[in-house]
This record gives sequence, C-alpha cells and structure tokens, in this order.
Amino acid sequence: MQKLTVKLPQNPYDILIHKGLLNDIGMQLKKVFHYNKISVITDSNVDGLYGGKLIEILKENGFLVNKIVVTSGEKSKSIDTAQFIYHQLLDYQHTRKDLIIAFGGGVVGDLAGFVAATFLRGVPFVQIPTTLLAQIDSSVGGKVGVNLDRGKNLIGSFYQPQGVFIDPNLLKTLEDRYLFDGMAEVIKYSCIKDEKLFENLLQIHSKKELFDRLEEMIKICCTIKSEIVQRDEKEQGERMLLNFGHTIGHGLEKYYNYNGYTHGEAVAIGMYHITVKSEILGETEKGTSEKIKKVLKKFHLPYKIQEVDKERLIEIIQLDKKKEDGSLNIILLKKIGQSTIKKIDEKEIEKYI
Repeated sequence: MQKLTVKLPQNPYDILIHKGLLNDIGMQLKKVFHYNKISVITDSNVDGLYGGKLIEILKENGFLVNKIVVTSGEKSKSIDTAQFIYHQLLDYQHTRKDLIIAFGGGVVGDLAGFVAATFLRGVPFVQIPTTLLAQIDSSVGGKVGVNLDRGKNLIGSFYQPQGVFIDPNLLKTLEDRYLFDGMAEVIKYSCIKDEKLFENLLQIHSKKELFDRLEEMIKICCTIKSEIVQRDEKEQGERMLLNFGHTIGHGLEKYYNYNGYTHGEAVAIGMYHITVKSEILGETEKGTSEKIKKVLKKFHLPYKIQEVDKERLIEIIQLDKKKEDGSLNIILLKKIGQSTIKKIDEKEIEKYI
C-alpha cells in the first residue's frame, strides 16, 4: 500500500493508494473516525456499481450508514442539490461528530465536501474517489464547492478531509471517455512539474500498459499536489499552477452549459491553446504546444476548439473566481515541466485565446 501524508499544520491527513482498498475500507476508517454514524454521499452511476458493496462493508464493520444518492453529472454540483442533502442529513439526525463519505468522482467530492464544510458549521468527511480525475486531483487538497448559473466553483471553501482512500481497481468500470478525461489532469501535472512523467506518458501504447502504470501515476500526481498544498493551502501563490489549462477549460465548460466537453476535455483544449498563444508571444519554448498535442492525441483527448462566440467566452472567463482588481492570473509553461504564474489585465485575455 502506498501512503502519502498531507502535512498541514491544522489538519494533516493521509492519502492511501492500493488496488482493492475498498475491501478494507471499514478497517481503515476506524483509524481516523472513532464514532459509528456515517452518511455516504454518492451519485446514481457509482451507486449502481459499488454503492451496495460499500454499504455492506461499512455495516459489517459496525457502522450505522445513511446513503444519499444524487443524479450523476455536473448539474448536481449546485446549491439546490446541497440543500437536498442538508435535509437528508437532518432527517438522519447527522451531528457534528458524525462522518460524511464522498463516494464518487469530482462532482460528488466537491459537492459532499462543500456540504461537510457548511452543515452545522463543519462536520468531518473523507474522500473515496472513483474516477481517475478525482483520484489524482480533486480529492486531494480540500477545495470544495458548487457552481452557480454564472460560473463554475463560484461558491466554496478550503476544507480538508480526514483522509483520502484511493482504490485504482474502481477505475476498471470507467467508460474510456472518462478514463481519458482523467488523463488530461495527469498530463497537466507533467506539464507544470514533471518532464519525466510527460516523457513516460509518450511511451504508453495500450490501455493495458496504462492500467499497469496507473497506481504509480496516481502516486506521482498526488505527491506533486500534496507538496504544493502544504506550501500554499489557500491558493495564494504556487497552488495557482494547478490551474494550467483551466482558465479556458472552465470557460468552455460553462459556455456549453456542461453538456459539451467533460472537465478533462475542456482542460486539454485549454492547455494546448494557451500554449500555442504563449509560444507566439515568445513566453514558451518553441515546439511545446506540438508536444502537448501529441500526448493529447495519444489519450484520445481533443485539442481543437469548436467554433465559439469569442466575446461570449471571454465574458465567461472574466467572471473567473481567480480574478482580482481587474487582473487575472493565468498559468503558462516555460517548457514541459516548468510553469509560471503571469498576472495580466483582464482585457489582455484575448491575446491568450
């Protein structure tokens, strides 16, 4: 079993990575949670695949379990869904000492974490991520939140889990599109921090090879993120690097009302396009965007942007939560493995799209 510790002064916690970890989840939870009442928040897809198994394991280990199921998909990441969950928790008489388990992908993790941060002014929670994107990225670091009609993640908090339990075997039931969706974030980590990881990605030639290397990739990405979070928990500096590709990516997701691209697909397009532009502007080593295109194509991710209303897309991007005093922090590559934060006037964003 791989074990990483996120060494935050107020709330350190462990990330455990192991194939088959779900089978031992009851025993692992007892190490971090010393009461017996749990609410599991999951979505309809994950519930159909693994919900029964998780509940059975928890009950076998002496836990009292309440299961709350939301509709799968980005549209559940909303204030309305959070309110539905609050009422379910109240009906169950969930108290401040009782545990919430976020059991799902990035949407469920962000939503359940937001609920945990705000219900009764904060209750403990753990993450059991079930998608690659959640296992390598969104389950780690404590960013939780919901969307508004006007943009993504505009309401939220930094609220750390008690632990993150990653079972790569859960990825075997993912549709290819969502497996590769998560690979966009692996590519992001390699671009901003790890040239060797980038080169290793180019050496993968089959889905079997990918699965053989997944556990190690998950560890690498979680290590990069945990080290960054330890240095910059509240995203005041270095943690912004994790947003490479996300300025355009989040804009595209909202532009298509979360029905066009998955998160990873939108980020893939964002990484490629902002790098094409930064090369032209002389801020990135020539040839970097072609390298990104090559690795995106290898993992069946898009890089071309469909025809969009540019003014509308810019308007959406200018609502970005990372904007401050008329400026926007964007993430650019110097080269593969080296990234930088650049503060630009919001009116300059047109130069990078």
